[in-house]
Amino acid sequence: MSIRRNRITKPIFDWASKIMPPISETEREAIDAGTVWWDGELFTGSPDWDRLLAMPPASLSAEEQAFMDGPVRELCAMIDEWKIVWEDRDLPPEVWAFMRENKFFGMIIPKEHGGLGFSNTAHSEIVRTVSSASVVAGVTVMVPNSLGPGELLMHFGTDEQRDYWLPRLADGREIPCFGLTSEDAGSDAAAMTDTGIVEYGTFDGERVLGMRLNFHKRYITLGPVATVMGLAFKMHDPENHLGKGEELGITVALLPTDLPGIAHGERHVPQFTHFQNGPLYGKDVFVPLDHILGGEAMIGQGWKMLMTALAAGRGISLPSQSAASAAFCARATGAYARIRSQFGIPIGMFEGIRKHLADLAANAYLIDAARRLTVAALDEGHKPSVVSAIMKYHATERMRDSVEKAMDIHGGKGIIDGPRNYLGGHYRSVPIGITVEGANILTRNLMIFGQGAIRSHPYMLDELLALSDDDRERGLDAFDKTFWKHVGHAIGNGFRAWGRGWTGGGFAPAPDNTKMAHHWRQLSRYDAAFALLADVALLTLGGELKRREMLSARLGDILAELYLLGAVLKRWEDEGGLEEDRPIVDYIMHQGIGRLGEAFDGVLDNLPMRIAAWKIRAIAFPLGVPRGTPPDEATNEVAEILLKPGVQRDRLAPGLYLGEGRADHPMADLEDAFVKVVAAETVRRKLREAGIADPEAALAEGIISREELDRLEDARIATEAVIRVDAFPMQEVSPIAAQHSKRGSRKPAHRQAAE
Repeated sequence: MSIRRNRITKPIFDWASKIMPPISETEREAIDAGTVWWDGELFTGSPDWDRLLAMPPASLSAEEQAFMDGPVRELCAMIDEWKIVWEDRDLPPEVWAFMRENKFFGMIIPKEHGGLGFSNTAHSEIVRTVSSASVVAGVTVMVPNSLGPGELLMHFGTDEQRDYWLPRLADGREIPCFGLTSEDAGSDAAAMTDTGIVEYGTFDGERVLGMRLNFHKRYITLGPVATVMGLAFKMHDPENHLGKGEELGITVALLPTDLPGIAHGERHVPQFTHFQNGPLYGKDVFVPLDHILGGEAMIGQGWKMLMTALAAGRGISLPSQSAASAAFCARATGAYARIRSQFGIPIGMFEGIRKHLADLAANAYLIDAARRLTVAALDEGHKPSVVSAIMKYHATERMRDSVEKAMDIHGGKGIIDGPRNYLGGHYRSVPIGITVEGANILTRNLMIFGQGAIRSHPYMLDELLALSDDDRERGLDAFDKTFWKHVGHAIGNGFRAWGRGWTGGGFAPAPDNTKMAHHWRQLSRYDAAFALLADVALLTLGGELKRREMLSARLGDILAELYLLGAVLKRWEDEGGLEEDRPIVDYIMHQGIGRLGEAFDGVLDNLPMRIAAWKIRAIAFPLGVPRGTPPDEATNEVAEILLKPGVQRDRLAPGLYLGEGRADHPMADLEDAFVKVVAAETVRRKLREAGIADPEAALAEGIISREELDRLEDARIATEAVIRVDAFPMQEVSPIAAQHSKRGSRKPAHRQAAE
């Protein structure tokens, strides 16, 4: 072993030390945040699919289900999204009061501290349903239960801080926000210029050692109405009062927003969604050291705290809202495509429309499958940071795709704002979801594979730590043990990729007793190829891979697609393997194989070491990387799910608020028209077969009955109510027109100017 260490491993160790940059403290904290879960299996090249299927599906307790059926539905019925956007620019006072009284802000806070103590699954389901009724309400519920003081206190707070703050947060006496983003630090939060200087000062009439804080935070959700803020800042101790040196690192403090020197209340307007969001300023704010979240022991641990919270939070909040939008778009667009006719037929009969409908159904099924799997893992105690990054990016991107396709099909109905428009809020919210909690460009290009290759790979982190060890001999010992295990792992994946590639995955592993064995085998084939390609990319590029963002992004796309497709197959199995849902699973798998092929080709076409790329193609893809799209027959079959009422459509888009309890809700009108139009189809068929266009004439000739004529008329009236769009008096839309109206002029201002 000493001969191997000194004569073989040592030159490799020296070479690797030059091409692999050392891990910075910030990187280490980000890597250490969270846990490795199923992402680790995907890096092995041979995932244990039976282990995935054995994992209990996400479920609600009886108490959680009662909350969903009661307060959640009541809250949704109280909300008029158009009134919020157009008139109030905020949730009405009675909604704020209802959320406080029913502890919507304390869902994740344990019962012993006055909260609801709900599971991650319940948290996700509540955000999903509320978001289907109102983006503003969804965000307002989401933020206090996601990254913010509540979650950070539960993980890191002192007993005294928990006992004081958590009950007040749970019952809504305190409204929290979290100040992270500043003018100079967006995605690069470590570049923040907000500071806290350790010094003596006066607080409540006493001279104490504390911090003088100066900060300017922006984009802070709930900031304008918050009564307590979590503040991330860089802490400095120039006089070394604490004996820890001058630069103490990123730290988090809890600050009541009524402290002298704090200013807030101004509002940003995020895409006219009008949830509470705005800047917070602090000038010479002095507080004692006990305001540090977690106490003095957590000085300098702020970045780790934030990354740990994000490791779980990113897997719940935005994926839940994205799942709501995707399911909402699928359900609403299918109904609209059925009731809206052009050229004498429902627009849902046109193949171009049906392709969009099939994609909408696929997005809704996939996002919810992955969401359920992820929250089930969180409920088991996992904090999978890589999987959470996958969910944040891919859920919001598929939401974007769904909203755009829904708008495309709705046309003018989706464009014209007003109380009859049920899509506008979802459309306006898309850029927000894409941007917050880690911008999607950053997440895809740097985080999913960049973090996954180090954190989730079975050997890479240990190798990097060995290379970064200040004690070279100790580092060499550790590297020698790990590196040769890595070599064996890579050789094994090479043989797996070769065997599965040359047989088309026909003999690759699949779970026992599954009806979808062929799909599982294809995932096994692609996973072996991914593990091999990841090792080769890391070996040939080393630290350069950090800067080759497009390659890293494509490798991340492969990793993500393997996770998402596995979630789809698991959902199908968890729901009993229903044959009527097989077409949608097949459709998604066809799409996924196409995405995998595009990503594999993208990496192999651009890998700098060309001979390595050619060898991988020969090993894993001897007949070329498979590419394809779902067959037209499958597209039509999946689109049809959204075009007819039934349990399958309900199962595809469950748990949405559809206007129940409201007499004037546009989704209730749409659902009503949809049912009536489908019920009248048999009558229309009679008219077509008889060659008669006038229903009254058909009644006179005895072709249809009076009840059937009434059915047609009900469908016509209901359809007209849905197709109708809003128009407003010019004086209501334009202050200029209103001024001219007051002066007695009836001509629009632009006409007067022209004259």
